[in-house]
Amino acid sequence: MTRLPDAFFKAPLAHRALHDATDGRPENSPAAIEAAIALGYGIEIDLQVSADGQAMVFHDYHLGRLTIEDGPIRQRTSTELQRIPLKGGSDTVPTLEQVLEQVAGRVPLLIEVKDQDGAMGAAVGQLEAAAAQALQNYDGPVALMSFNPQTVLKLGILLPELPRGLTTSAFRPEQWYPLPAGTLDRLREIPDYEHVKATFISHEANDLGRDRVQDLVRRGADLLCWTVKSHEEEAQARKHAHNITFEGYDAPIP
Repeated sequence: MTRLPDAFFKAPLAHRALHDATDGRPENSPAAIEAAIALGYGIEIDLQVSADGQAMVFHDYHLGRLTIEDGPIRQRTSTELQRIPLKGGSDTVPTLEQVLEQVAGRVPLLIEVKDQDGAMGAAVGQLEAAAAQALQNYDGPVALMSFNPQTVLKLGILLPELPRGLTTSAFRPEQWYPLPAGTLDRLREIPDYEHVKATFISHEANDLGRDRVQDLVRRGADLLCWTVKSHEEEAQARKHAHNITFEGYDAPIP
């Protein structure tokens, strides 16, 4: 099992890159990525899949919040998506290959692969394969994670040499509708950590004191967290976490 490189602990990780749509830097955009690199931050990005099976750097399942168009992202080809402007900037939806070429190992890159099953189940594979294809020759510091343990398991098969982890949460039902209560109860206990051979978790920042989280840390897990939004929240998170993912303020670099 591969641990997170030391680079992941030297600077905070900019959530969806250093985004600020009021300054021309939408979430997960090349402009936000370049801004993070310029200041020496690590970067967290998200992956969704296109209609033609390409890994796209985009958070939502639907286009409406972040672009000038609407509808599911997976119903558009990568070529179409690369022509759709992101709101709040001049960039379009980038591919993972484009982002990897841009980052080029200058800062650590934490990649969250979004659940494609719809219920945190086993109907996954296409996006994981696309990510593996894009990453096969990348030699910068990079790690992969997902809320879906089946995705992490698949990534371990496709990219066994890369560090992988679970994105975890308090899984409050009101925040995770329509996932059933039984699924949330199971995921909350992080039962798959050992099975998927994870070496880290990225846990919800206001739930870091959870017994299971602390138990994993005692047994050697690296602990990242999401999403810290102020200096005050950072001070609390750093009582537990080895590093933070942040947005909306200037996180200090040690």
